[in-house]
Amino acid sequence: MSRVKTLQSLFKRYRRPGDIVFAWALLIVSVFLLSQIFQQAVYKPGGKLFAQPIFWPAVSLTLMTVFAAFHLLGSALSERLEGRLTEVLLWISALEYAAWFILYAAVVPVAGYLPSTLIFAVLLVIRAGFRGRVAIVSALVSALVIVVLFKTFLQVKLPAGRVYEALPDGLRQIMLTYF
Repeated sequence: MSRVKTLQSLFKRYRRPGDIVFAWALLIVSVFLLSQIFQQAVYKPGGKLFAQPIFWPAVSLTLMTVFAAFHLLGSALSERLEGRLTEVLLWISALEYAAWFILYAAVVPVAGYLPSTLIFAVLLVIRAGFRGRVAIVSALVSALVIVVLFKTFLQVKLPAGRVYEALPDGLRQIMLTYF
């Protein structure tokens, strides 16, 4: 009898309050992607079914849609959990960091890799709630190490920044090459 209890606890589904919202979103996205399959992949008449460019994407999107529908059904038939709005707002708040990254990627070609990385490291540390001197200095040192590691040692090609054009010739060449 304890074996049955162990299997039940093993397969017991842990649900979050936003589960139904996620299930709907997943189903909507998968249906949309499946609806676009004929515009994105081709079917070549006369070819073998498994060799068709459209076959495996269609199989995967069909299965994704079916399993998304099962997920929605399971969520809809389960008991309602409190805190759905709080959970969804937490998901949305995570998008803030994607916005920070997009802004950083837009600033790098203008301000340069070194100044942008230093500024954004400090801003993100402050945004995360760490306002002490040690946290800010740590962010600056980490950013500087990252820039030196990527630009100098790994020689990753990154946008130089239009600000570097205003520097004197010798300093501009060093900044373009190493920072």
